[in-house]
Amino acid sequence: MKPLIILIIASAISLFTIKIISEKYDFALSARIGMSVMLLFTALGHFLFTEGMTLMVPELIPFKKETVYFTAIVEILGAIGLHAPLLRPLTSWLLILFFILILPVNIKAAIDHLDYQKATYSGSGLRYLWFRVPLQVLFIVWVYISSIKYQ
Repeated sequence: MKPLIILIIASAISLFTIKIISEKYDFALSARIGMSVMLLFTALGHFLFTEGMTLMVPELIPFKKETVYFTAIVEILGAIGLHAPLLRPLTSWLLILFFILILPVNIKAAIDHLDYQKATYSGSGLRYLWFRVPLQVLFIVWVYISSIKYQ
């Protein structure tokens, strides 16, 4: 829920700030700024809640802690790449792929009732998926529309 709130608030603040500065609305840029702020926020979570996030990584993947740090770096690079015109198309497609690839991890975490912030198995469980799956789809559509369709 927090990433969605951050995405919407950062996008709205950006939209109105850009309107004040340039006297026009730039929805695509505002959406990219919002996505970047959200990605930086979620990347921070990888560093703050590393132990809990390692519990999300499937057993067959080695180097769990390194995987969590790697995904944080992917999110940081994605946040930057969305604002580099030459890198934006590639960054956008890679972020869409990233969002698709992390969905099974989020599904596993929900099935396991994982609370990654506490590194326990006392989370909300499967009802979390009713929110998480549509949210993941929203992230994919958000990146596509703001960075590929209207670049």
